[in-house]
Amino acid sequence: MTLLSQLTTAGVGGSARTYVEARTEAEIIDAVRSADAVGDPVLIIAGGSNLIIADEGFPGTVIRLASTGFVVNDDDATCGGVMVKAEAGQPWDALVDYTVLHALSGLEALSGIPGSTGATPVQNVGAYGADVSQTIATVRTWDRETNTVKSFTNFELKFGYRDSLLKRTTTNGSPRYVVLTVEFQLAPGRMSAPVRYAELAREVGVDIGERAYANDVRRAVLKLRAAKGMVLDPDDRDTYSTGSFFTNPIVDAGTAATLPEGAPQYPTAEDGQIKLSAAWLIDQAGFGKGFGLADDAGHAAVGGRASLSTKHTLAVTNRGSASAADLLAIAALVADGVEDRFGIRLHPEPLLIGCTL
Repeated sequence: MTLLSQLTTAGVGGSARTYVEARTEAEIIDAVRSADAVGDPVLIIAGGSNLIIADEGFPGTVIRLASTGFVVNDDDATCGGVMVKAEAGQPWDALVDYTVLHALSGLEALSGIPGSTGATPVQNVGAYGADVSQTIATVRTWDRETNTVKSFTNFELKFGYRDSLLKRTTTNGSPRYVVLTVEFQLAPGRMSAPVRYAELAREVGVDIGERAYANDVRRAVLKLRAAKGMVLDPDDRDTYSTGSFFTNPIVDAGTAATLPEGAPQYPTAEDGQIKLSAAWLIDQAGFGKGFGLADDAGHAAVGGRASLSTKHTLAVTNRGSASAADLLAIAALVADGVEDRFGIRLHPEPLLIGCTL
């Protein structure tokens, strides 16, 4: 019996009825086709960093993408950049580390993010002013509806904030398009992409929009993420989470205008739409770092088994013996409190499998 809690960074989830580990593209396709042929529900797992799986487990086939490795093609580096094609199961940060060490620019601000490369285009993974939509060239997938391999260009993936066509065609962790490989187009050179995030710019000593050495950017991002409990550490319970549990809400200008003076607000590509800071809303609604742990009177939500991170209010953490229900209970208290205080509903960033918030 395979406990899914052992395959996720949050450390929760019951058993899989059927578990398959696929190490090659052919094995991935074969496993998916076999499950689909008998009408079995399918859940795809790779790094497990963006999943909250129900305590009851998954009543179908869980396919773990264990295909690893990547290929660098610099034949056209002088024109279109260097192409790096990675397998879906390739650990993400190991790929980022390689590109920085080998003077390939574009991924350095995404250092330290747990999980697999194949998951990055689904969620349009991003941090510190960068996201993968800025560098992805193509994604090769298995289309479960047509039983064919289908490749998508960057434009065809219809990326949005923590969103993509791949995500919008996924239901309960079961995607129509199973990612096989992801190809990135990176610029040769030791300088980073323009630094777009104020906190990171301060850390590396440049103005917003300027470049720094990519090595310096990677080190700074890893330092900043570690300080927030966002780099996996077996000895730090604050890192047993899905990272940011809530996405930053995007609201219209009218809603944004109702917030107190000083509330962080950021323009988006959509006219009249404003991105807010979920962390600020959580804190201002009265949920500080470590919310859920025992207070001075000894009271603890869900017995202290789960809490907000003691380093960052966006992460819901497993303190050692939490269930999926415990994590969701903390998240629900926070989401309800923010809605009561500001009239804005926070939405989860991880996929909730067999459970709801």
